[in-house]
Amino acid sequence: MPASFIYNPSPRRKPKSKNKMHIGPYQLKNNLIVAPMAGVTDRPFRMLCKRMGAGMAVSEMVSSNSLLYGSEKTKRRANHEGEADPISVQIVGADPAMLAQAARYNVDHGAQIIDINMGCPAKKICNVMAGSALLQNEPLVATLLEAVVNAVNVPVTLKIRTGWDKANRNAIRIARIAEASGIQALAIHGRTRACAYTGDAEYDTIAAVKASVNIPIIANGDITTPEKAQWVLRQTGADAVMIGRAAQGRPWLFREIEHFLKTGSHLPAPQVGEIHRVLRAHVHELYDFYGEHTGLRVSRKHISWYTKGLAGSAQFRHRMNQLESITEQLAAVDDFFAEQALRGAQLHYGEELAA
Repeated sequence: MPASFIYNPSPRRKPKSKNKMHIGPYQLKNNLIVAPMAGVTDRPFRMLCKRMGAGMAVSEMVSSNSLLYGSEKTKRRANHEGEADPISVQIVGADPAMLAQAARYNVDHGAQIIDINMGCPAKKICNVMAGSALLQNEPLVATLLEAVVNAVNVPVTLKIRTGWDKANRNAIRIARIAEASGIQALAIHGRTRACAYTGDAEYDTIAAVKASVNIPIIANGDITTPEKAQWVLRQTGADAVMIGRAAQGRPWLFREIEHFLKTGSHLPAPQVGEIHRVLRAHVHELYDFYGEHTGLRVSRKHISWYTKGLAGSAQFRHRMNQLESITEQLAAVDDFFAEQALRGAQLHYGEELAA
C-alpha cells in the first residue's frame, strides 16, 4: 500500500453488514470485482479470478468501431464460453450511435452487463475523445449513457475517474448524470485522468460520490491487501471494491480478501507448489484460447507476474522471454519451480540443523 496510507481502525463510516451487491437482476456472490485491463482481463484471466473468489470480472475494453467486429481480436473478446455469470463486457467510444451498436453486438454475443469506459487515461483513447477524455464534456456523457441504456435490455454500468485533472474534479456531477440516465452501478478509479496511475487514490472523492447518489458505487485504486480492501469499503461506504493490477500474478488475492472480510483472519499465503499449479493451468488456458503463437507471447507477462519476488526470478524472466515454443516455455517454468522447491527443502533442512 502507498507509504502515505495509514490504517484507521475507527473510520468515519460504519462498515456494511453484508458483502454482496446487485447489478440489475444479478446478485454477485460477493463485492469483489476484477477491473477491466487492456491485454489482461481476457476470458482465461476472468475465469481464473472468478474461480479464485471474485464476484464479477469485467472484460478488457471492446472498441465501438463497427469495422473491428470481424477481426480475430474482437471475436476473441466476445467469446464467453464456459464463463460464470454474470458476464460483463466493457465498451469504449465517443459516438452515441456506434456505442449503442457495440452494446447490442456484445449482448447478442452473450454479454449480460454492458460497462462503458470513461476511465481509461491512455493517450490513444483520450486523443479520440473517448475514455476519461469524455469527462470534459458532460452533455455528451449524458447522450452516450442514454443511447446505450436505451439500446439494450441488460444492465449498463459505468467506469470513470474523479475528473479530468485536479482542477476539474467532476465525479459527483457525472455520477448524478449516470444515475439519471439509468446506469445501474458506477465504478470510480480514485485518480484524475491527468494523474494516470501516479499518486495515491482519492478515497474522499469516492465517499462524496457515494453520499450523492443511490446507485451502487464500486471503489477502485490501490487496493492491494485484505486490510486495504476492508479499509476502503469502510472509508468510502462503497458497495464493492474493484481490483486490477494487484491481481496480476496474484489471482488468489480475491479469496484472501473474501475470507478476511468474512472472518477478520488471514488465509495462509499460497505455497510455491500451488503457485506453480495455478500458473501452469493458466498458461495452458492461454495456449488454448489464443493458439500457440499468440498464447506463448501473452503467457510471458503472466509468468513474469507470477514469479515476481521469488528467488532468481529476474534472471529466469529474462531467459524465459527469449524462448520461442510452448514446450520450451513450460519446461523453463517447471525447472524454475523445481529450483524453488529445492531451495525450500534446503532452507527447512538448515532450520532443523540449527534447532
